[in-house]
Amino acid sequence: MESLSLAQARRIALAAQGFLDPPHEPPTMRTLQRTVDRTGVLQVDSVNVLQRAHFMPLYSRMGVYDVDLLRRASTGRSRRRLVEYWAHVQALMPVELWPVMQHRMQHYRDRRGKWSIVEAEPGLAESLVAEIRERGASTARELDAGLPRAKEHWGWNWSNARRVLDWLYTTGDLAIAGRTSQFEVLYDLPDRVIPAEILALPTPTPAEAHRELIRRAARSHGVATAADLRDYYRMGVADAAEAVRSLVEDGELLPVAVEGWRRPAYLHRDARLPRRVAARALLSPFDPVVWERARTEALFEFLYRIEIYTPAAKRVHGYYVLPFLLGDRIVGRVDLKADRPSRRLIVKGAYAEALAPPETVEHLGAELDRLAGWLGLEDIAVEMRGDLAAALAALPHG
Repeated sequence: MESLSLAQARRIALAAQGFLDPPHEPPTMRTLQRTVDRTGVLQVDSVNVLQRAHFMPLYSRMGVYDVDLLRRASTGRSRRRLVEYWAHVQALMPVELWPVMQHRMQHYRDRRGKWSIVEAEPGLAESLVAEIRERGASTARELDAGLPRAKEHWGWNWSNARRVLDWLYTTGDLAIAGRTSQFEVLYDLPDRVIPAEILALPTPTPAEAHRELIRRAARSHGVATAADLRDYYRMGVADAAEAVRSLVEDGELLPVAVEGWRRPAYLHRDARLPRRVAARALLSPFDPVVWERARTEALFEFLYRIEIYTPAAKRVHGYYVLPFLLGDRIVGRVDLKADRPSRRLIVKGAYAEALAPPETVEHLGAELDRLAGWLGLEDIAVEMRGDLAAALAALPHG
């Protein structure tokens, strides 16, 4: 069995995630497609204290880009590249994964009785689908306002409608056509969202789908444990284990030992092992590099917990903390907020890791300048919290 040092594993992982790809100036749709091919999915989250979660991994890899690229890639039908589904969690995934997710959709369909609201409101699901068929892409709020007879007859309210709509989207009976400017989901019929050529593809068996998802997870991770691979598309233990075994047998996954890892790991046969990774990026809490916290700690020796849901008095580093990647190490973290009314990027806390090099502050300052520019902010304000704050505040910005 091949052995890898921890540094080699980090470089493999970062290369697999696109941090070795040459930049495009400016980034184009081809750049976006290349980046999504690396990340596999873009997690969607409603938190907007800095920038929406699905925009950030693209920025971390592509640099300053026009966010309209992502809107164009994830709307319309004929040229759609991405569609929102429960892929990792709520996430934008390549539209060609729609047939691969049919086994998951069937799973949710079979669990109709497990969704108490579906059973408690008989006929509501059918009523919602019929209304959307007639009126086109709609939000839960629009449907609630537009179906007085249904409200009177079925006795449901907006929250019930939203819960049933979410169930219908997990079953594939509805698809997400996009989102409004207020970030509300637009639900529509799949044949008005998914390209016809994708809908015409054969549906893989569950075993074939499991293999494809583990294969994609392995490509995106480069090197990973079975638990890492399973988490990428949130798969069941037995399904993932059988897919890993099958891919090892076929030679697509190579068993390896990684320095310091207690569990066996698997290297994708096409993974690159660069001599050096010269990355410099702020990573969203929902970035695939750090979203699985145990992997982040094993790979980068970086203990990371998102504290959004922690009471303010108990937070250690802050509300929306982004790890700072420099080279192939995570060397610090910053708690950031985009204050849009004052057009300022506020650094509410800045912290160095134990082995952060002396040039960390200089590189972090440059990255904050770039981020502020991308977000349309004119100034950077540093609050005196954390061991990097004073040095960061002393840097010229702008």
